[in-house]
This record gives sequence, C-alpha cells and structure tokens, in this order.
Amino acid sequence: MNSFTVFGPVLLMWSCYFKTSWSNVTADYDSYSISNFDSTPNFDYGSYVSLCEKDANRNFRSWFQPAVYSIICFLALLGNFLVILTYHYFKRLKTMTDIFLLNLAVADLLFALSLPFWAASIMSKWPLGQFPCKAMHAIYKISFFSGMFLLTCISVDRYFSITKAVSAHRCRSSAMQYGQVSSMVTWVMAVVFSLPEIIYSGVNVNSTCVAFMKGHEDLRTSMQVSQMVLGFVLPALVMGFCYSCIIKTLMQARNFEKNKALKVIFAVVAVFIVSQLPYNVVMGLTTQNSTTCEYDNHLLYAMDLTRGIAFLRCCVNPFLYAFIGVKFRNDLLKLMKDMGCISQRHVIYSCGKRKSSAGFETETTTSFSP
Repeated sequence: MNSFTVFGPVLLMWSCYFKTSWSNVTADYDSYSISNFDSTPNFDYGSYVSLCEKDANRNFRSWFQPAVYSIICFLALLGNFLVILTYHYFKRLKTMTDIFLLNLAVADLLFALSLPFWAASIMSKWPLGQFPCKAMHAIYKISFFSGMFLLTCISVDRYFSITKAVSAHRCRSSAMQYGQVSSMVTWVMAVVFSLPEIIYSGVNVNSTCVAFMKGHEDLRTSMQVSQMVLGFVLPALVMGFCYSCIIKTLMQARNFEKNKALKVIFAVVAVFIVSQLPYNVVMGLTTQNSTTCEYDNHLLYAMDLTRGIAFLRCCVNPFLYAFIGVKFRNDLLKLMKDMGCISQRHVIYSCGKRKSSAGFETETTTSFSP
C-alpha cells in the first residue's frame, strides 16, 4: 500500500472542507462590506471622533488681538508715563496713596509693554528663544498680580483715611514708611505667586511660547484657579468691604463735596466689576471639560473678548486713581506747561476753577477728590 492510498482520501476531504469554509468567509466579508462601508443610511458615522475646527476663531484672533492690544498698549503707556513723570518732576511722594499710585503706574506700564509680545506669542511662532519667552511671561504675570494687590492696598488706605481719620492723622509721620514696606511686600508676593508660570513657561516643540509646557496641564488649571482667587475674588472682597464702609461714612458727612466723592467710588467699583468679572467667569468655565466643539469655540470667542475688556484696566487706572485728584491734575497741568504743551493762561484758569473743590482733598486722600 503506497502513501497516496493512505493520505489521498484525507487530502481530498481537507480540500473540500477548506473550499467550503473559504466560500463562507468570502460571502460574510462581502456582506459586511456592502452593509457597513457602502454610503448607506445604516452606517453610524457618529462612532468616529471628528476634529474640532477652530479656523474661524484663529481668523478672529489674528485681527482682534493686534488691534485691541495696540490701543490698550498706547493708552496705557501714555497715561501711566504721565503719572510717573509727574511724580518724578514734582517729587510729590508725600502719602501712602502717592506711593501706591506710583507703584500701580509702574505695574500697569510693565503690563502694557508685555501685551504686544504676549499677543504675538499666541498667533505665531516664537523666534526669540527660551529666556525672552520666560521673561515675557514673568513680566506679564508679576505686573498682573502686583496691579491687583496695589488696587487692594489703595482701597485699604482710603478706608483708614476716611473712616479712621483721627488714627490715620496720628500715623501720618510714618505713613511713607508704611507705604514703602507695603509696596515692597506687594511686589514680593506677586513674584512668589508667579513662580510656577515662570518656571514652567517656555518654547514647545511647535516653536510657540506657552505658559506651561506639555505635561503640566493640571498645574495650568491650578494657576488659573489661583489667579481667579488672588487676582479677583480676594481684591473684590476687600474693596467691597472698604468702599461700603467709606460710603457709609460719607453719607453721614455734611460736606457739599461728598456727592462727587461718592461718584468716584461708584466709578471705581463699577469699572473693576465690569472689566474683571466677565473675564474671571469665562476663565472658570475653561477649567471645566468641554462637552461639544461648538461650546469650545464659543468659549474661545468669549475668552478673547473678555480678556481684552479686562486688560483695559491698565489704561483706565490713571484716570480713576491719579488724574481724578485735584492736586495731581494741577501738577500735571504745570508739567505740561513747562513742556510747552499748553499756555500759562490755561493753567491759571484750570487751577483757579478747581480751588473750590478741596473739601475732601487732604494729604491722605489725594486720589479721592474729583
């Protein structure tokens, strides 16, 4: 008996089984291909993850940020530079308010200088290297925190100057020292709270300057929460308490200037709330996980708009806190006269017109008088 006699029937049976099985597999595959890969309504495309397009938001940001940030930068440089120049020219650092206003002008000036670089780092590749990237984020964050802390210090100083006038007058001789120490502590705190962003900022693999490198997303969320608490919630609570007590004290006064002082307070509070509240609300929403692509895009638009409104504070602060004071405006007019910008007649007319508005213009409330 040869080998074919033994294995022939086995091979024949195997070939028949393989042919039958392959025919079934082919039929099943053809059926699957027709029912699943044909463009029929039965195919569920929703099971596939689609890329969220953000081209419209990028196009909006490409013209919105350069335009708005350029305007803010120009106005902030002009206003805060005049504040610093006036204080330097007349050497009028005599009260805690003066020291806080000078430091606030410096903080807003640095903040404004960082805006063009900050906008460019978002829209295009960063060509300046690692150290300038960290320096830009450091200046931006330190000036932000210091500005908010100084606004809080100004509200506390006004609180003691008006509601605790007798005690404030007794401490008048040491007010300058208190102001210098408070300002120094404010800057140190701003540097400390900015350290995480300074350390982890840098140029990523896409050659863009980012606040937090890849792998530190949780830290970025923590920094956003801390910015909302320290840069908005805490100053808002302190300012709300101080200005409510000031309003209560002014309402009991019988001076004819109290209505103008109240308008100043309402303007300060309104500007702070209108400029900072929407931005912090949107920033809080960005810490949540996005649900849909449409929601994510709407959130990006809201962030760009509210951030631009919030940044307006650095060019509004000189008008709310410095130029609104009678003494400061008179000094500014004299400075402009010495620089040849206005005539002597205009200075005499303006100063004489404002002599009657000195009801609340004391050495400790320079920035309060209208």
